[in-house]
Amino acid sequence: MKKILKIQLIKSLIGKKNTHRAIIRGLGLKRINSVRVLNDTSSVRGMINKVSYFVKILS
Repeated sequence: MKKILKIQLIKSLIGKKNTHRAIIRGLGLKRINSVRVLNDTSSVRGMINKVSYFVKILS
């Protein structure tokens, strides 16, 4: 069984670094409180670590 992560965007992207905005888009998050379910891989974990102040892991 694959491990999954449920991620929620909790903070606005206005005025933040373009690289952080790109990472959030890469995770598939668009609006505040949007939630995505992603596979738990090392690349996804790395992206989450970069923008940890934007997101909350729900699962």
